[in-house]
Amino acid sequence: MRWTYLISGLAGFWLAGCSGLIDHFTFLPDRTVGPAPAGVEERWITTEDGKRLHAWYAAGRESAPMLLWSHGNAGNIDSRREVFLAFSQRGLGVLAYDYRGYGKSAGSPHEAGVYLDAAAAFDSEVARGRDPRAIVCFGESLGGAVSIELAVRRPCGAVVVVSTFTRLADVARWHYGPLGALAGDKFDSLARVSSLSVPLLVAHGDQDEIVPFKQGQQLFAAARDPKRFHRIPGAGHNGAMGADGVLDAIAHFARTEVARVR
Repeated sequence: MRWTYLISGLAGFWLAGCSGLIDHFTFLPDRTVGPAPAGVEERWITTEDGKRLHAWYAAGRESAPMLLWSHGNAGNIDSRREVFLAFSQRGLGVLAYDYRGYGKSAGSPHEAGVYLDAAAAFDSEVARGRDPRAIVCFGESLGGAVSIELAVRRPCGAVVVVSTFTRLADVARWHYGPLGALAGDKFDSLARVSSLSVPLLVAHGDQDEIVPFKQGQQLFAAARDPKRFHRIPGAGHNGAMGADGVLDAIAHFARTEVARVR
């Protein structure tokens, strides 16, 4: 019996250590953030567990949908300022926030924490009077997993994911073989996407060297209608958002689908 307790205890320490190591490689935050672009409002959002998050907000044209932007695992909102402004120039509202531990946001990132961060950003907009059906949960790469999880719990208007994986373990296994199993069930979008009840756009570069194109296809196949797939010819992982027509496709989808549900 004592051996059982000892083995269980050692297994618990081992798993906890693996979880911390996985977080270390999953999240690559940048703490450097410059001033907000001209015309962009700086905001602060407090999460359910008391973390203070930094965000940028740009108002869209009247009746335009708002992208609630959950970014990828590296950098921060400042490293995406050009795309932020490009969406704003297309007339969309944009709320881009930094996860805990990124940019000026307090805390350290982990899976449960970034889900709380996304929920806090969403709830802050609704508290300001935003119709939740006018909010499009938008995420790139890891942020797509965060957006899908958010949309399962919150009544948004649509979901857009770019370069997003099926499960963290699937990406890890593709790069590291059997060691990928150590990721367990972290960021399991494949298990959640079928629960979405709003329109979904999946965009993925067909030359993605980080998250295989096939995973984007699998994520799309597991989702219910209405849904749309946007193949990005020749695009790798980090170039997908800058590829021709991608931002226009996202903006068109957001306007069209939000208009249907409102």
